Amino acid sequence: MTQPLTLRRLATSGPAGEGAIFTNAACGFEVPVAWFEPRYWVAQGALLGSARGRGATQFFEHEGRRYALRHYRRGGLIAKLSADRYLWLGENATRPLRELRLTMLMQNAGLPVPVAVAARYQRAGAGYTGDLITELLPDTLTLAQRLDAGELGLATWAAIGRCIRRFHDQGYCHPDLNAHNVLLRGESEVFLIDFDRARRRRPGLWADGNLTRLLRSLEKLDDARAVRRVDMTQWQCLLAAYQTGAGQTDIWKTGGG
Repeated sequence: MTQPLTLRRLATSGPAGEGAIFTNAACGFEVPVAWFEPRYWVAQGALLGSARGRGATQFFEHEGRRYALRHYRRGGLIAKLSADRYLWLGENATRPLRELRLTMLMQNAGLPVPVAVAARYQRAGAGYTGDLITELLPDTLTLAQRLDAGELGLATWAAIGRCIRRFHDQGYCHPDLNAHNVLLRGESEVFLIDFDRARRRRPGLWADGNLTRLLRSLEKLDDARAVRRVDMTQWQCLLAAYQTGAGQTDIWKTGGG
């Protein structure tokens, strides 16, 4: 059963503005507004760094635990018109709340994802901005980082294939499965992160599309390296492990959807 969400309304400064914080009750603490402001963590001396990419992600530490704060940002040509504002279609359609809920569902299903801590949206007129806080997975590096350091063994490629299959068997479609959204710990532990726009889907060709997107990401990174780190033997190993997974479960008949 999914854990409940606790809702806290934010103070607003304008007559048309409103906002809300949603906290994963399983975390056992209330998340204050200040947690969503990078300058707060700078003032506390707790800001650890940031990650490059479409989303603006800051890393911070609190009481011995480390977290990632991601501000939702647009990509592509539309970002030139609006870098971080999205059309308001109702609270339940906001990206941070949708990702928080979905990540909690995955965690409750035993899938290897970071703990979703809290989400926030701030609305102004017909648009809104959003943020998400998750726990950092300790001792992990992205697949891209590991490949920058050297080649990976076939056992690791097989572990990646099995991990992706676990998500697909439960109907979870990751729309941006790339080498930066696959985390590795050691040689056999694999996690997926960043589920913006992800959703559950009935079995279909979208699963092949996820894998194709990952392959394109790997090829793009390899094209930029002086020494290539991925070949078809490794990719075929990933696919073989994916194909020998448990098989897709019909979650729509068993009540999981």
